[in-house]
Amino acid sequence: MNFSLIFASGGFGLNLNLFETNIINLSVVIFGLYKFLPNFLGGILKRRREAILVDLTDAEERLANSSRALQEAQKELAAAEQKAQQIRSDCKLRAEAIRLESEKRTVEEMARIKQGAVSDLNAEAVRVSSQLRREAARLAIEKALETLPRKLDEKAKADFVTQSINNMGAS
Repeated sequence: MNFSLIFASGGFGLNLNLFETNIINLSVVIFGLYKFLPNFLGGILKRRREAILVDLTDAEERLANSSRALQEAQKELAAAEQKAQQIRSDCKLRAEAIRLESEKRTVEEMARIKQGAVSDLNAEAVRVSSQLRREAARLAIEKALETLPRKLDEKAKADFVTQSINNMGAS
C-alpha cells in the first residue's frame, strides 16, 4: 500500500514499506543496542561506581585523619592556653614580689638615710653643745679674771689660778 500520495496531499499516514522506512536496519540497531549496550554501559558504570567508592573511602579516611588532627590541635591549644595562664600568674606573682622587695628596700634606705641624718644631727648637736660649753667657760673665765683682780688680793689670785689650772688638768 502506498501512502506517499497522502503525504503529498498534506495529510498524515503511515508508510509500511519495509525497504523505504528502514525498519530492518532500525531493528538490527535496536537489537544490537539491547544486546551489547548493557555490558558496555554496565562495565563503564561499574568502573565509575568503584572509582566513586574508592574516592568516598579515601575522603572518609582523610576526614577521620583530619578529625584526629583537629582533636590533637585542640588539646595542644588547651595545653598552650593553660601554660600561658600559668605564665601570666607567675609573672603577676613575680611582679608583686619585685614591687614588695623594692618597697622594702626603699623603706630601709629611707630609714638608713633618716638614721644617718639623726646621727649627723646628734653629732652636730654634741659638737655645738661642746663648743658652747667651752665658749661659755672661756667667757666665764675671762669675766672672772676681769672682775677678780678688783676683788681679790695677790695671795687669793695665786690660789685661784692654781686651783683653776688643777681643775683644767683633771678634766
